[in-house]
Amino acid sequence: QVRLVESGGGLVQAGGSLRLSCPASGVIFSTGALVWYLQAPGMQRELLAASSSAGITNYADSVKGRFTISTDNAKNTVYLQMNSLKPEDTAVYYCNSATVWELHRIVAAYSGVYDSWGQGTQVTVSS
Repeated sequence: QVRLVESGGGLVQAGGSLRLSCPASGVIFSTGALVWYLQAPGMQRELLAASSSAGITNYADSVKGRFTISTDNAKNTVYLQMNSLKPEDTAVYYCNSATVWELHRIVAAYSGVYDSWGQGTQVTVSS
């Protein structure tokens, strides 16, 4: 059974940084990728970043250059270092796993529909 536990969110001023963590138990990470989504109020979940088990990373244009995804394969844990935060980054952030690692293929394969989600972690960026 997959269990995802996101943490590390909080309230931060614009320009600040946060580091999110997500241990993903029950996930076979030897293939595919670990991914991060955000969900702003009233919006659908948006795919932000993916990291393959080989360390290949992909980012949405909205976070490229500001966010960094990384993984600890031994711990099946994915991280998201978020720098230069903006008020529009305010959202609940979720992790998950995927069988492919390119963002467009993840979107095509899952359309945001996964078997399970964690509780997410709230990030609020004040202006």
